[in-house]
Amino acid sequence: MKSLTQLFSIKKTEDSTVETIDENEEDREQIRITYYQSGFAASIKATGKPIVLKACLQNLYMSFEDQCRKQKLEQDKLKQPYREEQEKNRTELKKCEAAIGIYEKKELDIDATVDQLKNEIIEVKRNPDKYGIEDGKGLKAQFYIGLFLLLPITLYVLVFYISASYSAFFKEFSNDSLTAAIFDADALTNSFKASWLEGVLVVTIPFVFMGLGYVIHMVQKGKGIKNTFRMIALFLTTFLFDALLAYQIEKKIYEFNKTTDSAPYNLNIALGEAEFWMIIFAGFVVYIIWGLVFDFVMKEFENIDKIRAFVRGKKEKLIDLEKLKTDYINKTNDFKQQLIAITGKISELQSKIDGFVFPVKEYLHYHHQYKEGWFQAINTEIALAHKEKTELLENCELHSEEHLSKLNLVDPDFQHLVYSKN
Repeated sequence: MKSLTQLFSIKKTEDSTVETIDENEEDREQIRITYYQSGFAASIKATGKPIVLKACLQNLYMSFEDQCRKQKLEQDKLKQPYREEQEKNRTELKKCEAAIGIYEKKELDIDATVDQLKNEIIEVKRNPDKYGIEDGKGLKAQFYIGLFLLLPITLYVLVFYISASYSAFFKEFSNDSLTAAIFDADALTNSFKASWLEGVLVVTIPFVFMGLGYVIHMVQKGKGIKNTFRMIALFLTTFLFDALLAYQIEKKIYEFNKTTDSAPYNLNIALGEAEFWMIIFAGFVVYIIWGLVFDFVMKEFENIDKIRAFVRGKKEKLIDLEKLKTDYINKTNDFKQQLIAITGKISELQSKIDGFVFPVKEYLHYHHQYKEGWFQAINTEIALAHKEKTELLENCELHSEEHLSKLNLVDPDFQHLVYSKN
């Protein structure tokens, strides 16, 4: 017979749900008595020698192990939990294989989409009409014409509102300044001479109007009734601001020229003055023109930028796809690792199923019965002095513990040993 170390490697299990050998109480009691009697008889025959006990215990273990191997029905019962666990692992294995297939298919789809996007980035520069984008040659001319017109109009708006705001807020009219009521060439110089704060206010007021023009351009991009109301409100705000400037300037002129018979200045008087309407139209109408030209220039610039925007959008999609592909690769690798672990677990369970399950508790029960018979024979049947008998019993106990220690069965906290097939 080959040794256990050549055929099997011992592995522990804590499966407490598997029942031990299915015998009735009478059979168990008869087996217990048989082991007890065997130990008793062998002890008498060997005069309790420890070395003989060691050999007997080894024979006892080999005999019990051989008996367990031959009990196929009992082994099938003990191995059933491992078969069930193996089936669960096989189910998980199929799930992992399916998941790997899904994510690998997604990776291939992403690769195909990436190739398509890269081709579109190259093709849009060669043939922009294919993607509904104008080639930009005519658009560039319109853009530069609009920009050329926008610059002097912007300069006019700056000059007009600097002069008008200075005349409305700070200027004191005299005979020589009535002709410069609308446009004062020295408005900027005089405002900074008065104070730097006055100068800053006069310089920054035109940018308020240009800011309103930019807001109108941005609001036009939206749709819906709310945006319409917003635009109307912005135009009304600009018109009222211009009207207030005109009213204030015209009031200063009227106050300078009034006599004792003149009526108090009011809105009706302002509406009847030509200068009032000149200031409004010189500011508001030009401002509207500036806003329209600015809006046109911005739209033409956006049209020119469509190809770059198209390419930029495709590159952003490429970045997102690369991130998504990396995520899929990581998930695929995770499932592959699980696949390896599950495959190893299935192989491990199969080795247990191919081996046999050794009922530890059952063996220890019979081991102790045999040892009890051996010790009892020493106490009652072998004539020795008390001291010698005690030493003999202690030596036998040492050999018994050594035997169990080699089998790793000293105070076991597991129900069975699984001898896995190599």
